[in-house]
Order: sequence, then C-alpha cells, then structure tokens
Amino acid sequence: MSKDWNNFFTYSTQKKCSSSNCLPMRSSTTPPSGGQNEAGPSASASGTSCRRRSSSIIISRRRSHSHSPANSFHSQEGELECMEIADLEEDEDKVFVKFMKAHRCYDLIPNSAKLVVFDTTLGVKKAFFALVYNGVRAAPLWDNTRQDYIGMLTITDFINILQKYYKSPLTEEGSEFDTDAETEQRSPRSSVKMDELEEHRIATWRVALKDRTKSLVHIAPDDSLFEVIKTLVHCRIHRLPVIDPVTGNALYVMTHKRVLKFLYLYINDLPSPGYMKQSVKELHIGTWDNIATATYDMPVITALNMFVSRRVSALPVLDNEGKVVDIYAKFDVINLAAEKSYNNLDVSLEEALQHRNNSVGGVVTCKAEETLATIIQRLVKAEVHRIVVVDGDFKCTGIISLSDLLSFLVLKPAGEYPERKMSSSSVL
Repeated sequence: MSKDWNNFFTYSTQKKCSSSNCLPMRSSTTPPSGGQNEAGPSASASGTSCRRRSSSIIISRRRSHSHSPANSFHSQEGELECMEIADLEEDEDKVFVKFMKAHRCYDLIPNSAKLVVFDTTLGVKKAFFALVYNGVRAAPLWDNTRQDYIGMLTITDFINILQKYYKSPLTEEGSEFDTDAETEQRSPRSSVKMDELEEHRIATWRVALKDRTKSLVHIAPDDSLFEVIKTLVHCRIHRLPVIDPVTGNALYVMTHKRVLKFLYLYINDLPSPGYMKQSVKELHIGTWDNIATATYDMPVITALNMFVSRRVSALPVLDNEGKVVDIYAKFDVINLAAEKSYNNLDVSLEEALQHRNNSVGGVVTCKAEETLATIIQRLVKAEVHRIVVVDGDFKCTGIISLSDLLSFLVLKPAGEYPERKMSSSSVL
C-alpha cells in the first residue's frame, strides 16, 4: 500500500431516510468508534464503511428507501402530498417542473454512495491525488477551527492555480511579468514554483485564490430537486453539496448529471410534452455561435486560459480540416496532477490527452435535426456532461450541456430561465 494512505481511519456509518438518524461527523479529528482497516482508500460500493486519510474522509453509506407506486409522487411543501399522473397531464409543458418539485434530494441519494471530504489542513498534493484515485471531481472542504464546511475543492481551483503561477520554460529568463488571460494586463511574475505549491495546504491555496473563491452554496436534504436545478444553474456551479441542517453532515453532492439521470428513470412513465419530438435546433437549446474550440497542437496552458476567460469547461478538438475529433475538458486537467506533468504546460493537447483514463469517454456528437428525446437518451447513456452538435461534414455547429437541457426542461416552463450573459461554449 502507498504511504499516502497509511493514516486513514476506517469505521462504519449508516444513513436512513430520516435526517435525524444520520451519524454525526462534526469533528474532523476524532473518528467514531470502530476498527481501523488497511483495505485501501476507496470505499466499498456495497459496504457502509468510511475511510479517513489524515484530514480527508471518504464515506460510503446506506439508506433505506421505500419506493412509491409508479403512478404517484411525493412532495414536501409543509406536508407530503400525493401527486397523481393525471395532475401532470393538466399542463403538459410543465410536467418536468411538477416532477422535480414533487421530489426531494433524499429521493435521489442512492442506497450506497461515496463522499470525499477534505479538511483544509490537508496538503494540496494529497487532495488532488485523492480526487483522481476515487474518480471524483470535487469535494466539500471542512474547517476544523470553525467546525463547519466552508467551500468546495474543485478542478477549477487547480486550473486557477496553474494559470496564476505557471511560468513557461519557454519564457525568456529576463521576463519578470505575467499576462492575465482574462484582462490581458501585465503583472509582476510570482517567484513561486509549482512543486512548492503542491506542498501547500488547501487553506493556503484558498488564500491565494481569494479573488476567485466562491462561498459555499449548499442545499438541505428536504429541498426539492427543482431547487437543486435552480441553484446549480443560477449560481453557475457544477456541484451542490447536500448538508443536513440538523446534524451539519454532508450527505451527498448533487450534479446536473445525477438529476437528469434520475429524471430519465421515470421519463417513460410521465406524459411526454410535444416538444420532446422537436429537434434541438428548432428549440434552440444550447450554444450555436461563437463556440470555443481547440486543436491537437494547442498548448495546454492556452486551453486553460480559454477555460477561464471564456468561462467554459470543455473545448471540442478539431483536426486540420475543422472536423470534430475529440474534446478536452476540465476533468482532463486533473491528469496533470496525477502525472505531475504541470511544470511544462506548453505541451500540446494531443500529448496531454494520451494520459486520459481509459474509462473516461471521448467526444459524443449529435446532429441538429435529432429530437430532444434522442439527445437526452444519448447523454444519459454516455454519462457525459455535454454533446457536440456536428453537421454532415462533422464540423462543429453547436454544443449542448446538461445545464442547457435542465434549464429548458424545468426552469423555462417555470419562468426561471436564466439569461445568457455571453455567447460562448457551454458552461458545464
């Protein structure tokens, strides 16, 4: 076993539907009673174990769940009330709005799930290695001094650090200035080296990124999935932790992908709105102009600058003829941490993508004429966060994110459709 995992504590925890039955975990220094284990850092998919590495916690928990009849749904607005399928048929365009308002966060949380939580005193190097090892993209941050969650550690933080402190080996020795990718203003170059940064604690990084760090946005387990979607889209975030207001425990992390997958489980049992048979081009879902793209020979640092300046999280990769051949996403950047290859970000995307995990799929495409129902099915089955729209020559004509889909299906009929502030690629 790697030395990095030697000081994990292993203990059991169980979660039931009642939030009051959750195991308190407010202290990040004292584990609950239970044996220690050397089984490794990854929580069992079917067990109820939790592992802690120094100040990081990985929780796997079970929850009892009573399945409702297929033709009724429950909502919590003061009291639980039954919603029949007939109610959904009254206003066809709002069927998904009613569905999301009729389900709570608890309905989406699986029987067994893995949650990674980092203490802010944990070293950055170990934290990002843990993200890679456990196949997760973000983790709630626990401040032991405040005894509270204060934010999320995400791949975006890693990108912001790389962009802020990276010094190209191709830069002239005498250069003492950096150029900001977003403002194009020059500023004195930092003398901090990347290998020094990885030895810092998470708390130190948060200070360095104070101008880009968001305060923690979270939701309660009894809140509806409608509120989840609204919060994710309006706050322009990709991950929303569910925190029990009674115990203060982090229970799960909501994402666009998990919400859409939950809807897809029931979609054939729900009345189907007429627009599901219309094409995504007709419905104008997604982005159809000024799309941020890349090429295989683009340096990694240029792609990172585009992520920040264009506020996108993926770049369709085009070949010399302008055809879509791949995609470079923010999640691919985490491989730089795993391979410790971030000291030279002038390497091409083609070289960087060679380190991509085989389990991570490449680009998923569709045609503008395909129906909304087809696009939803393809996204859910491919388990990706976006789909690239191509024409007959495989040229990129648009891009549709999960955020775009959920905004159209749920927020637009409810009058909560967000205004697009800029014309660019998808933000998810």
